[in-house]
Amino acid sequence: MKFTIQFLFCFFISVKTFSQLANPEISVIPKPVEMQRGTGHFNLPKNILIHSSAAPELAQTIVFLKERLTLPTGFHISTSGSPENASVKLLLNSVADTKLGSEGYHLSVTSSHVIIKANQPAGLFYGVQTLLQLLPKEIESKTLVKNVHWVIPSVEITDYPKLGWRGLMFDVARHFFTKDEVKQYIIAMARYKYNVLHLHLTDDEGWRIEIKGFPKLTEVGAWNVKRVGEFGDFIPPKADEPRDYGGFYTQEDIRELVQFAKDRFVNILPEVDVPGHSLAAIASYPELSCTPEAIKYKVRSGEKIMDWSRGAPPIALLDNTLCPANELVYSFMDTVISQLAELFPFEYIHLGGDEAPINFWQKNEQIKALMAREGIKDIKQVQGYFTKRVEQIVESKGKKMMAWDEVLEGGVSPSTAVMSWRGMKYGIEAAQNQHQVVMSPTTYAYLDYMQSDEISEPRVYASLRLSKSYEFEPVPAGVDPQFIKGGQANLWTEQVYNIRQAEYMTWPRGFAIAESVWSPNQQKNWPDFFSRVEQHFGRLDISETKYSPAVYDPIFKAGKTADNKLTIDLSTEVEGLDIYYSFDNSFPDRFYPKYMTTLTAPIDAKQLKVITYRGKEPVGRMLTMSIAELRKRARLY
Repeated sequence: MKFTIQFLFCFFISVKTFSQLANPEISVIPKPVEMQRGTGHFNLPKNILIHSSAAPELAQTIVFLKERLTLPTGFHISTSGSPENASVKLLLNSVADTKLGSEGYHLSVTSSHVIIKANQPAGLFYGVQTLLQLLPKEIESKTLVKNVHWVIPSVEITDYPKLGWRGLMFDVARHFFTKDEVKQYIIAMARYKYNVLHLHLTDDEGWRIEIKGFPKLTEVGAWNVKRVGEFGDFIPPKADEPRDYGGFYTQEDIRELVQFAKDRFVNILPEVDVPGHSLAAIASYPELSCTPEAIKYKVRSGEKIMDWSRGAPPIALLDNTLCPANELVYSFMDTVISQLAELFPFEYIHLGGDEAPINFWQKNEQIKALMAREGIKDIKQVQGYFTKRVEQIVESKGKKMMAWDEVLEGGVSPSTAVMSWRGMKYGIEAAQNQHQVVMSPTTYAYLDYMQSDEISEPRVYASLRLSKSYEFEPVPAGVDPQFIKGGQANLWTEQVYNIRQAEYMTWPRGFAIAESVWSPNQQKNWPDFFSRVEQHFGRLDISETKYSPAVYDPIFKAGKTADNKLTIDLSTEVEGLDIYYSFDNSFPDRFYPKYMTTLTAPIDAKQLKVITYRGKEPVGRMLTMSIAELRKRARLY
């Protein structure tokens, strides 16, 4: 009798466990346009037959799917056999489904098979990404995982993107990232249906691409002195310090990256930032500058070179601009753009145009002569002259130019696309003037910004929490959507020293931007989104991708009473969390006081420690906030 009871108990527990595994929560990011949950599930067989349309563009998608299914499951995958017996079918529509467009797909999971249909190979690739997200999280493992029920819930999904440009910008100039690290970034972004990788290839800190005929760009321009700490305030390098920190991509590296991205339906947009942000080029070839002292310039290592106290444009402490009055510059740009056009098949070339200081131009005789010759009345229009010249070079190579929104100030032809970073208003203005626009505003999409309080993050100019990124709507009301190409998040890397930190800064905010540029705006729902994000945290854990848990961190608000006592309000981005705290320098857990209402700091307290819990489990990081910092924020001096 005892054996029977134990057997039945184990049986019911097993059935319950299998039932939970067989009916997992569907947590797809970005959220599909249409999804209907069916009954039951599909058991992934140990011998999986994949059948596909005979299109050569599908080859890499099939290789990708085979690898992802094989590594964690250990199952046998075959692509040759009777279509009727196929477990997974990837089929191109013989008659186009107009709803799907070129990147949409229809995914059907029944108890007997999985079928993905699309008009174009890109759609099948994105359907495969969704399929993998329907499988248990262990599918992200790079090694064999045992004791997992490999089941897929029955579902019907029809899905297609809201916008054609779904981008991530990766700054490889401030800190160099290897070819393999860029590939790692591409793999991660493709899983969430991004299709443009914007590579910021040049800046004051490094020139990262080989240009034939200008060897010093990489011999000199790709190397600086290694510094760590708070970028922008580093001690200027001494003359004898080795300049051996950095690197660059050969043209063969670039071709390899372009093909690697293409196999995952990602286009690479190259950016060479001019006329400002050009110190690495000028240190390599001083004759590209208007300033004779440029012969002494070195590639920046993170020391202060700009005075931002008066805002933008900054006051340059040294001249980091190419000289618009120097014909050598346009010859140089013709060579650079010619080689970019040959290396990158994407239709656009990005030529920067942001934050170019004018104070060195104001006192330069060559610039004054140029203004007199060209009838330029305002020094700010000098950059407009430069922009129009390089725009003509880009168009002569059969490409289209893209630039940051500052180029609107000096005038630019309607054929140049504008990337709006200083909020949304310049993108709106550009669209109203019939420019193609990519929205990438600091307000929502700057991934270098802190994700939590500055006491726990690398300190930069501002904070951007996950919930704020999720508010991003790239197509503003009242703007003709035909002029909004899409949206993009930007990862500048002044404070990002390695690929693990790049991942940490990208995810989970990259999920929010991915959903903002793919999914219908009316489907946006923060609690629903975050519940899916938490499921994907588990996937990132298994894939060993780093991400930020900052969304669990409390938000501090310092204030003061009428009699100048410090008050502290705490809140959370996520509902359902409890905050526990201490003022006595010890480390709080859930048996400490729970935050319920505004706190008043004890008179001699030096620090406030806080941690968040969900029920009995800690979810947030232990944060220590100094009372001195809170008093400063409350303006209690």
